[in-house]
Amino acid sequence: MPDFPFDVIVVILLRLPVKPLLRFSLILENYTLSSVNFESLDNAVELDNPLKSDDFLTVILGSCDGLICLINNGERELAIWNPSTRRCQKLPFTEDEYPGYATGAPHEIYGFGYDSVTDDYKLARFVQFLRRDDRDSFGSFVKVYSMKSNSWRRIEDFPYYLHCERFCGVLVCSALHWVVGRNLSDTANSVAAFDLTSEDYKLVPQPEFSDNTFRMNIAELGGCLCILCNHNKVRVDVWVMKDYGVKESWKKLFSVAQPEVIRSFKFVIPLAYSKSGVEVLLVQDYERLVCLVPLYGRGALLDEQGETYGPDKDDKRKEKDTPNKMINSR
Repeated sequence: MPDFPFDVIVVILLRLPVKPLLRFSLILENYTLSSVNFESLDNAVELDNPLKSDDFLTVILGSCDGLICLINNGERELAIWNPSTRRCQKLPFTEDEYPGYATGAPHEIYGFGYDSVTDDYKLARFVQFLRRDDRDSFGSFVKVYSMKSNSWRRIEDFPYYLHCERFCGVLVCSALHWVVGRNLSDTANSVAAFDLTSEDYKLVPQPEFSDNTFRMNIAELGGCLCILCNHNKVRVDVWVMKDYGVKESWKKLFSVAQPEVIRSFKFVIPLAYSKSGVEVLLVQDYERLVCLVPLYGRGALLDEQGETYGPDKDDKRKEKDTPNKMINSR
């Protein structure tokens, strides 16, 4: 049987209905789509998700390999959903475990991802609260849901304070990431990682910034961890870690000036490279999408040193390939 070009296979798969795709799910595990065709963004449609309610908002906690983790904010239901197959697995309820010194309203942070070692999808739930005995300190408890066992279990408490700039963790290289501080009064200027396999915590090395007078945020772009440096009312610098965990691999990819590219914004977050690699799709203030052409050259992005860098670049940063899993009927 002859080998078809990848682009031809993609066109064929896009024209097939869901049922035939399910029949060939083992074959489809070898193919993933990672680039974005900006011309098709106007054709987006709203999907009826399994937790949809007329009274409460449904929030996406994360996505991985075509699976989406959802929460219904009012009824506190959680589910892992495959919108392509419409299969859904609702998560069992888990009790909160507050100690006696907890006070005030707690806040919850989530992260969803795939553990390639155990071939399992996991949801991490971090709950943090103030301490009655020390208002500058905090307490926490962490629980991890395993899709394979369909159960929750408690793990070691998180030692850093999660600032609520992002409700969900950023998934890169089988680890979830958040911007953190040591305590409530600390500036949020560190990036903590939760390893989905070992289930331990660590701080990620950062680039050498020329100044630290910015507000930090993080994102994922092309499989890489990004640090976003928001210099208030001036610009946002986007740094990319090309080789995960290696401090020297940080590169400043581009900057977005406040008045020159788009209307005034609080922050921007990169979502994806274009198919050609010369554009980046940004989300502005969680409200609107912006297509940016920040760099030079054709066919790939260029970093500060003029080095080619983009979705087609075959470098060490790429994660180990994992299959596009399907949720089995329960």
